[in-house]
Amino acid sequence: MPKITIDNRIVEVEDGDTLLQSCLDEDLEIPHFCYHPAMSAPANCRQCLVEVGMPRVDRETRERVLDEDGNPVIDFMPKLQTSCSMKVADGMVVRSHRTSELVKRAQKDNLEFLLINHPLDCPICDQAGHCPLQNQTYKYGPEGSRFEFRKVMKPKNIELGPRVVLDGERCINCTRCTRFTQEISGSHQLTIIERGVRNYPMTPPGVVFDEPYSMNVIDICPVGALTSKDHRFKARIWEMSQTPSISTTNAKGSNCVYHVKDNLVMNVTARTNMDVNEFWLADEDRLDYRKFNENRPEGPAIGGQAADWDAAYAEAARLLQSTSGQRVFFLGSALSTTEDNYLLARLAEHLGADAPAYIPHIEAGHGDNWLRTDDRAPNTQGCERLGFSALDAEVLKSRLAGGDIDVLYVMEDDPVGEGLCELADLEGVKVIVHHHHTTNETLPAAAVAIPAAMAVETVGTFVNCDGHAQRLRPAKAIKGVNRTLAMEVGKSRADLHGTPFDRWYTESNMVDCEPGWVSIPAIAERVGLSLSYKGPRAIMAELSEDNPAFTGATYDAMGESGVRLDVTHQPDTHTQTA
Repeated sequence: MPKITIDNRIVEVEDGDTLLQSCLDEDLEIPHFCYHPAMSAPANCRQCLVEVGMPRVDRETRERVLDEDGNPVIDFMPKLQTSCSMKVADGMVVRSHRTSELVKRAQKDNLEFLLINHPLDCPICDQAGHCPLQNQTYKYGPEGSRFEFRKVMKPKNIELGPRVVLDGERCINCTRCTRFTQEISGSHQLTIIERGVRNYPMTPPGVVFDEPYSMNVIDICPVGALTSKDHRFKARIWEMSQTPSISTTNAKGSNCVYHVKDNLVMNVTARTNMDVNEFWLADEDRLDYRKFNENRPEGPAIGGQAADWDAAYAEAARLLQSTSGQRVFFLGSALSTTEDNYLLARLAEHLGADAPAYIPHIEAGHGDNWLRTDDRAPNTQGCERLGFSALDAEVLKSRLAGGDIDVLYVMEDDPVGEGLCELADLEGVKVIVHHHHTTNETLPAAAVAIPAAMAVETVGTFVNCDGHAQRLRPAKAIKGVNRTLAMEVGKSRADLHGTPFDRWYTESNMVDCEPGWVSIPAIAERVGLSLSYKGPRAIMAELSEDNPAFTGATYDAMGESGVRLDVTHQPDTHTQTA
């Protein structure tokens, strides 16, 4: 591996890497705008300039020339070089702004050029507070501008498509957005039009920027030129907490960050995980956040009437004990965590019932062999690895019609809404439902309704379609916060200590629900089964030790990036038969 010297520090770098990437890998900041590690390097922003030299070599002996102190003599290139396009070479010597006044002055002057026509509208710009141009101007830029003429005006508030808005005058022509559509998504829906200082990105004539990954250009835009039509002007970055987690709209489990203000999810952005989604996130993952905020239940119910938690648990236990285990039908959920499904399986086994089945959520043709899948559930693999079967609608209907089911236990899903049965089919059946929304179509038939925490409110594990086990972390607080949830919630949450007397705090935004790893043990205890774990971490540790399909899937091993499970223990998808 090549060794190079950066600011008098010798580092070992990957052969073939660019100089800029090598510096970033060593946590040596080099300011830049146009460079992105997943795309080509056009070197058009000129912000990453550095001094580059190589040891002088004697042409006859081919040995390095040494000075009187025995150190190699370095011949620096006559001009500054763009580090994003410069490949590393063994013996290379680099001076950045830390050791070179020339580089420091070049960066300062370059920022002054970039700001000549850039509007000073940071107070109203959505990018303010997390804007690379803003940050680098404070760190490396001039204190003022010598440009005292009218700035170039460009189109503003232009809807490039249904999800992305352009403010052309903010563009600094880094071309990240156009390179994304050309090199990553392949849609070619963006191009650069006009010339010189009047350049800005635009769609070709007759083209709408509506590809399913369009909102990635918002993340990679180094200024506020491209913003979200949905999130525009809704919240400032410093007003929201940021929680690393995973998306739930399909089986890919793309890594993301949930942005929360006043206990409401306001925005979802991409989080880098090179083993799952690299740097990108599908638009459907970004725009599906409203389900975490809207139509949420307020506490448990018995027979459609509000009840307290103890009464709901007691009634659910009574119903389970009122019949034989073989007449209790358990439905797990590919929408629920692996830990919750495991506890449900333990409960079914204790009662003598069959192993739970789960409802498949397949939308044929939706997948694209990238970050969208036909499977619209985030934890189908988790259910399969637990031994659950995919439920066929005819199986459930035939058993209901034949009177074989006295109690139907539904875990965070909606058999009526998914078309597996009709409400009329559930007449005479005692239904226990853990549900996320008041719009759940099975609720009218529920004898006991137990509000369940959603993915942004709980701790748990999802296994994606490739067998990659990943952790969920709570981004929102719920009313039933316990020690485990309290320890997982970010300590910087502005609404963590809010009171009803604070104007910025809305108590009703906290949902009265419980995670499955709280509610299922509470029911199990009342039917004589102890499921007393010290939180989901202990549940997953047990699964990792006892079930070969989850070997290695401990919370410590998963960390923030997850862990790939052994594919030899990855079961084939199978359907429950009558």
